[in-house]
Amino acid sequence: MHELLLICSEDEVETVSDALMEVEALSVSVEDADADTDAEHALFGEPGMPAPKAGWQRSVVRALFPTEAEATEAATLILAQDWAADVHVQAIQAVEEQDWVRLTQSQFKPVEITPEFWIVPSWHEAPEQAKQVMQLDPGLAFGTGTHPTTRMCLRWIANNAQPWNRVLDYGCGSGILAIGTALFGAKNIDAVDIDPAAVTATVANAEANKVGAAIRAALPDGASGEYPLVLANILATPLRLLAPLLCAHLAPGASLVLAGILERQEDELKAAYAPWVQLEVSDREDGWILMTASRPAVSSV
Repeated sequence: MHELLLICSEDEVETVSDALMEVEALSVSVEDADADTDAEHALFGEPGMPAPKAGWQRSVVRALFPTEAEATEAATLILAQDWAADVHVQAIQAVEEQDWVRLTQSQFKPVEITPEFWIVPSWHEAPEQAKQVMQLDPGLAFGTGTHPTTRMCLRWIANNAQPWNRVLDYGCGSGILAIGTALFGAKNIDAVDIDPAAVTATVANAEANKVGAAIRAALPDGASGEYPLVLANILATPLRLLAPLLCAHLAPGASLVLAGILERQEDELKAAYAPWVQLEVSDREDGWILMTASRPAVSSV
């Protein structure tokens, strides 16, 4: 394999990327040409915010080709275009042969949730101090335990564990939160997601952790009735829109656990849920917060 590296401006990134795909590049990616320098600039995209730009002011467009000859031909064709006057070849270089499976696996190591609760990929041994272990491999659905929002949710589950008789994991992704509650004794767990791939992943991961009997994975219409525990690790905008639905699923005295929220979004989430429950920040990590609330129990008076 050989890589063609082209330097271009932000305005040319999409045109160059499309042209590389037209000349049958195996893959195309864009990087900051000024990465690791004082001129490096981060691009972010969040729901409700302007979309991130296609590239940086100075971008490196990387394209992968089967041979050096094909990479050279692609560079020649692109540089011959009228619009490519400011596009320059940075390099054409061989890609080092690697064991890509092993390389990918090396990026995922056991994740500590609490000193005794760990997420462990199947190719790793569990740490000696781990008394509760969830086996989880990276896949198509979100949730491997490496993101702060997931870790905070799992910490809450571990620190507040009880044999919940019903649980709703709304936006289940890989099923990691549903599995976490099952490992700590929960029963009758509904794990729902709008993505069919997430439903499939949840079923497989639940079986791998021997809690398949406790978890029912489905599309969102699989959620029904009231639950003593409702979990949703999504993002602030959908959480705000889902407030009426999620709160309708809270049984008297139930706990609500929400994640995927940035610190600056605390007040808007509190306002969105105020008609039903009083949200509070229960945990913080790397600019993210975990918000929880309890639905009042039915008065005996």
